Amino acid sequence: MRIIFMGAPAFATPTLLEIIGQGHDVAAVYTRAPRPAGRRGLEITKTPVHLIAEQHSIPVLTPASLRDPVEQERFSAHHADVAVVVAYGLILPTPILAAPKHGCLNLHASLLPRWRGAAPIQRAIMAGDRETGVCVMRMEEGLDTGPVGLSERVAIAAETTSGDLAERLARLGADLLARALPAFERGMLRFRPQESEGVTYAKKIDKAEARIDWRQEAETIRNHIHGLSPTPGAYCEMDFGRGGERVKILRALLVVEGAGTPGEVIDERLTVACRRGALRILEAQRAGKAAMSGEALARGGPIERGARFT
Repeated sequence: MRIIFMGAPAFATPTLLEIIGQGHDVAAVYTRAPRPAGRRGLEITKTPVHLIAEQHSIPVLTPASLRDPVEQERFSAHHADVAVVVAYGLILPTPILAAPKHGCLNLHASLLPRWRGAAPIQRAIMAGDRETGVCVMRMEEGLDTGPVGLSERVAIAAETTSGDLAERLARLGADLLARALPAFERGMLRFRPQESEGVTYAKKIDKAEARIDWRQEAETIRNHIHGLSPTPGAYCEMDFGRGGERVKILRALLVVEGAGTPGEVIDERLTVACRRGALRILEAQRAGKAAMSGEALARGGPIERGARFT
C-alpha cells in the first residue's frame, strides 16, 4: 500500500519500522518540527520518527497545522491509499481525513472508549486501572471516536510505570498494525462502533499535576508517581542542608504497615508515611543529577528517620 505515516515520539517508531519492513511504499512522514532541547535548550532536536524517516530516505514534512488549504493540497498530492497515525499530536481536519483513498487509521494506546485523548497511558496508571491495551481505529472527526478494527489487552502490574507500559504497548501496537494493514488492504478488517458507555478522556498532562501530596493514601500516591514516571516526574521537596530541593520520585513500593506524619521518613529504608499506609522510595532523581536508587538518595542526603518530604 502507499502510506502516509504521521507520528512523533519514540512510541511511534516501532510501527513505522514495521510498515517499512513489510515493504509498503511510505510516500511521506509527517511529524513535529525540530525543537530546542537539552539542559540549556540549545540543541535543535528532531523527533524520533523524523530520524527514522531520514535513515530510510523518506520525505519528511513538519507543518505547524493542517488547516491551511495549501498544506491540505500537498497532503492530497501524495495519492496515498491510507494514512497511519500514531501519537502525531495535531488535529486532522476533514479534508485530511478524506484525502487518502481508504481514509486514516490510528493506533491508540488504550481500550477505547476508555481514555480517549492525549495521555491514555499515564491516565490509566494514575487511575489505578488493572488493564489497558492498544486499538487500531478508523479515524473520524470526533476525538478518538472512530470504530475499532483490532485491539489487544495487557495487564498493568503494581510496579509498572508509564515508561514501562509505553515501551510494551509500542511493540504490541506495531505488531497489531502490521496485522491490520494486510486485512485492511483486502477489505477483510471489520470495524465495530465504540460502546456509548464507559467513555473517559485522558487530558494532556499538566506539569502542575506533578507535585506529590503526601496527605493522600499510599496507593493513590504510588499510582500518581508511576503514571508520571519518567516524565514529567512526580516531585516533592527535601532540605539537604541548603533549603528545599526538588526531588523526583520515579518508583515506589506500597508498604501497608507504617505510620507517621504525611511526608515523614519513618525508617532507614526511605519509607515515607502517607495519610494511610506508606511508600518505600525505590528510585528517585535530585535536581541536575541522574536517577538513583532510594538507598543512594538516602545515603547521599543524608536522609535520616524523622526527615520530611514536603
